[in-house]
Amino acid sequence: MTRPSFDDARLEAPEVQDSPALRWLAETGARIRRATMSEPLGDIDGADRPRGVLVIGQEARLVRAVLEPVCPVPFMAWPGPSLPAWVGPLDLVIILGNHDASPWEVDCAGEAARRGATIIVAAPADSTLGAAASSSATTVVPATDADPMAAAVAVLGLLGQRELGPAFEPEQVADAADLVAGLCSPFHEIGSNPAKDCAIGLAEGLPLVWGGTVLAARASRRIAEAMRRASGRPALAADADELETILRAVTPRDPFEDPYLSDVEAPPVLMLLDEDKVPDRLNGVARRLSNIAESVGVRVCSISSGEPGLESSDVERYVTLLQHGRYAAAYLGIGLNSSS
Repeated sequence: MTRPSFDDARLEAPEVQDSPALRWLAETGARIRRATMSEPLGDIDGADRPRGVLVIGQEARLVRAVLEPVCPVPFMAWPGPSLPAWVGPLDLVIILGNHDASPWEVDCAGEAARRGATIIVAAPADSTLGAAASSSATTVVPATDADPMAAAVAVLGLLGQRELGPAFEPEQVADAADLVAGLCSPFHEIGSNPAKDCAIGLAEGLPLVWGGTVLAARASRRIAEAMRRASGRPALAADADELETILRAVTPRDPFEDPYLSDVEAPPVLMLLDEDKVPDRLNGVARRLSNIAESVGVRVCSISSGEPGLESSDVERYVTLLQHGRYAAAYLGIGLNSSS
């Protein structure tokens, strides 16, 4: 695949301030506040601790990444298309959806209600999904915005209050999204805008995204999805071993070659998320990937969720990483003239 034409002047054009993609990103904090401040409909506080927890739907893997290390009962993110046979009245089923929930999610909601399971459903109260999950043991978290992440944060906050997950302040998560929006605002020029700078780094290559922690790995997949949507070209999020295999197969770049005149395939660009916060067992992994990339002339971009010593919750760090990556993807699309 030859390199598309990226024009960094588009990032500074006055009309970029009216970009729908950037406006949607800037409103993330507000959507999180609306989702977390909406009063749940139901009596989840009166329910007993469940025997097990099952989550399905959009952002189920985010909920799993946050809950699995601390949840005091067995937990599973379920890909469908039918409800597991073991789910019954002693279990909690979490369903993350919207007006456009898939038929199998609606079927699972109805089946969970028929089996008498305790249900938390994040969806509009008047949606097909909400109606299917309706029972005396159902709690509805109203999701009025089409933002699965905001709904997931609201559900995670509710689970934290029930001691099924880590406690955190949803307002601080919204503040984290607002902070990224301020740093990556289109009003900031390239020299002071980390997302624009990252987009320029990605302009000539195909993103390979690696996350140093469990949540960073989850964010890496969402960022790769955003890159693909914005640019219309491949982007890969994968484990270190898989990325290392790809990097070792790259033909070393000729330093005397003119990248604008040569008709060669676009090289990869390595994106490292939270490389400074990896667990002890992964010490040196990010360094090894960087060394391999640099040895073959592959550019390396890093995104951090903040200083390691900061007392931020995992959810705050996830949102920070994801928003930085999404802003970079939006500016990449604008520079390629493939998004508005």
